[in-house]
Amino acid sequence: MSRTSSRLTTQRMTRLALLAAAAVVLGYMENIISAVMLLPPGIKLGLANTVLLYSVYLLGPGYSVILMLLKVVLTGFMSGNLAATFFYSMGGGSLSLVMMLLVKKLGGRSVSIVGVSVVGAVFHNVGQLLVAALILHTPGLMFYLFPLLIAAVITGIITGIAGRQIVRVLKLPGSDPFGEKEGDGT
Repeated sequence: MSRTSSRLTTQRMTRLALLAAAAVVLGYMENIISAVMLLPPGIKLGLANTVLLYSVYLLGPGYSVILMLLKVVLTGFMSGNLAATFFYSMGGGSLSLVMMLLVKKLGGRSVSIVGVSVVGAVFHNVGQLLVAALILHTPGLMFYLFPLLIAAVITGIITGIAGRQIVRVLKLPGSDPFGEKEGDGT
């Protein structure tokens, strides 16, 4: 292994650790904001998703999976209820990430980061509701999906706009996350 590739790996791992910490902190802040705003159960702003969008667009699928897993486990430990938090977060996070990666790959340049974010928000809610319905043996929970989907579209748009700006400002040297030409500005 060359010295350059080793250094790049170290840089990416350091970046991954910082991103995991940012995702956990943003998730914690999001919980506080949701409680203060008296949002209905399951509706959150998706602040931590901006970090995952960054990873999806600049670090790739492998790092994104690791980042999602780190966030789920660390958040579970911080909540004091690792089992419940883990299953709900893992269900939502896994389905969300898989769908974001698929839409980004299959949609190419025709689907923006905002569209990928909306898909992620929608499927995060779907995943969490499916897990809740299975754990609680209450299929009727799926009726709550409609209001969650409305909220997911709204928060997904907001998160996607924020994620687009974050990716543009913090992109890796030499990367072209949106397939734009220099000075394109779209």
